[in-house]
Amino acid sequence: MDTSTASHSPLLHSASTARPNLDNKPGLMTMAIFIGLLLIGFMYTGFSLMHDVTDTGAKATTWLPFILLGLALVIALGFEFVNGFHDTANAVATVIYTHSLPANFAVIWSGLFNFLGVLVSSGAVAFGIISLLPVELILQVGSGAGFAMVFALLIAAILWNLGTWLLGLPASSSHTLIGSIIGVGVANALMHGRDGTSGVDWAQATKIGYSLLLSPLIGFFCAALLLLALKAFVKSKELYHEPKGNKPPPLWIRALLILTCTGVSFAHGSNDGQKGMGLIMLILVGTVPMAYALNRAMPVDQMTQFVAVANVTQQSLAHSTTIVPPASADAARQKLTEYVRTKTVTPELVPALATMTGSIGEQVKSHGTFAEVPAEQVGNVRNDMYLASEAIRLLEKDSSITFDSDTKANVAAFKKEIDGATKFIPLWVKVAVAIALGLGTMVGWKRIVVTVGEKIGKTHLTYGQGASAELVAMGMIGAADMYGLPVSTTHVLSSGVAGTMAANKSGLQMSTIRNLMMAWVLTLPMAMVLSGTLYWLFTHLF
Repeated sequence: MDTSTASHSPLLHSASTARPNLDNKPGLMTMAIFIGLLLIGFMYTGFSLMHDVTDTGAKATTWLPFILLGLALVIALGFEFVNGFHDTANAVATVIYTHSLPANFAVIWSGLFNFLGVLVSSGAVAFGIISLLPVELILQVGSGAGFAMVFALLIAAILWNLGTWLLGLPASSSHTLIGSIIGVGVANALMHGRDGTSGVDWAQATKIGYSLLLSPLIGFFCAALLLLALKAFVKSKELYHEPKGNKPPPLWIRALLILTCTGVSFAHGSNDGQKGMGLIMLILVGTVPMAYALNRAMPVDQMTQFVAVANVTQQSLAHSTTIVPPASADAARQKLTEYVRTKTVTPELVPALATMTGSIGEQVKSHGTFAEVPAEQVGNVRNDMYLASEAIRLLEKDSSITFDSDTKANVAAFKKEIDGATKFIPLWVKVAVAIALGLGTMVGWKRIVVTVGEKIGKTHLTYGQGASAELVAMGMIGAADMYGLPVSTTHVLSSGVAGTMAANKSGLQMSTIRNLMMAWVLTLPMAMVLSGTLYWLFTHLF
């Protein structure tokens, strides 16, 4: 099914010359820059990885972890590359179809700001995604099952993204990845004889699900209302009619369209780029824990603060319960693992958290800095911190347990310390993801651009419609990034265009809307089935 040309669309514009030229091939200079950036990315990633591993002083006894690491990194960066040409075509569709920017320049411009968006991202979305994964697989991410998990969810996401791209459907990469993660969690639970619903943090999944499901509806209505407001207050008629020939819009509206395209590209990079970052960090922790399980860059004076906060928090937690804390860290670890997996509060939970907090503080104190933690203990220290952090995160949402204000403040401070030690993203990981996402924007964009620009409404996209849809998309994605929620650029922008068409009474092409709805509905279950099946297969292969 070829969806890259307008001839397959029922949309025939009254002025055929209003259709932008999408067939210009990139020049030699563009190709040289593309290949150059790709090579720079590979070399910088390889050099940084070797430097970090060498800096630990650990001696490799086998090349297998590094082979798996290389393969996993290629797949993870491949996911971001596909994400680039699958999702960010939405950011450029409006500037291309309003003749605000030539097509090739628009995708290069979008790629640049996707790159910058990734570099300045906070990391909140990255670790929000990770928290959906089964706790036992995260704690054993370096095992065969851990690699099976990472490979299964990434390959499933890539396959579904490529399939919908071939059909020209603006499906959601965010939806796809979330579905893949849930599929692995359900499959893992079923394979261990548990109820499939126990394999996923459904509270976190529901929170993310709401953001993914509601964002298209909000995008539709907000873009429609914004266009109506624009019509009420800005009486320039040329804003609400299709472009004449290849004439660009008035200067001020052209500047607004370019600004919103830039904003959507930047916001997409800062939001979607983090999904790949979180998975890459999981891969790094599993293959080279000495370098990436703990933040070796934390200064010595911060270690003193870390230990002090741990001691105070342990005392506060111990005083908030009448049950004697378990004597051993192993017993506490078992209780916390069970709680994080089942979300069931027991009387022994708070005492176990007190013991684990004290144990973490003692481990850090005995070594002085994270860089001095012995190789054989790094994984255990990180896992203890992860368990404590996840237990605290879940307790903060659980109304059945309440702490006094001092204990609550101490627990929050301790969580901040352990998150700083485990939830960090090295600069080279950001740069690698930024290059993959940015370069992906410049490849294969045409199919989705044609769908958004020509096949949603029955008339050509007007300047006002383009500006309204982009403004809403930019605001929503930027807000989601601030709150650590993954949203779909694809759904927000395409639903925004549909909203403006409805508000303008331009008519909607129901065949396209039906296909978009089918992709929206089917993405989650299909990604779950794909990833769950691949996980079962890979666990038998590894």
